[in-house]
Amino acid sequence: MVRQDQVVKKYILFDHDGVLVDTELWYFKAGERALAEIGVALDQERYLRDMSQGLGAWDQARAAGVDEPVIDRQREARDAYYQECLRTEAIEIDGVVDALADLSQYVRMAIVTTARRADFDLIHRSRQITGFMDFVLVREDYDRPKPHPEPYLAGLKRFGATRDETLVVEDSSRGLASAVAAGIDCAVVRNSFTATQDLSRATHRIDTLAELASIVRGCG
Repeated sequence: MVRQDQVVKKYILFDHDGVLVDTELWYFKAGERALAEIGVALDQERYLRDMSQGLGAWDQARAAGVDEPVIDRQREARDAYYQECLRTEAIEIDGVVDALADLSQYVRMAIVTTARRADFDLIHRSRQITGFMDFVLVREDYDRPKPHPEPYLAGLKRFGATRDETLVVEDSSRGLASAVAAGIDCAVVRNSFTATQDLSRATHRIDTLAELASIVRGCG
């Protein structure tokens, strides 16, 4: 057991996709499938670059001359394909539940995600992760998404926490930019899907959530 006076960080704000569940590739695949139906090939390298700037798959569709009514229709198709993946694909990340159980002994935790509520609720219908969290902020809970600082500033406000006593855990340059803009230290989990993004501004680089214990104690 870690004594409270040994803890440097008292709050953790977790990103969700790619950090707590392995969903980012499936979201891309769903978008790729929806765009292929209208003759647009979704380029993964550009998708990741656009994502880091708060853009998405539909910017490639617009660049290809697709009009907004068609984009709206295919967005609905993408959402359906993604939910199909969430119901059928293995999205667990080994060790997450054990790491959260350990951390819950001496820090308070929450999730700050750009996921839609419908997707988030589907993912966690029969999982243990949310049981460790004080609260969850999904895309509908704030106005400006990552890389804007608003999501993580909203998390700080909800906790009543200071920046210095809080740690963000992310896996993408978009999320990292949000944390940096909010003035909060950020630990980035290495993720093969976002490995090509610029994550150099991270305070810490980790391979698994088990490494967070030493960081919040000031040993990492």
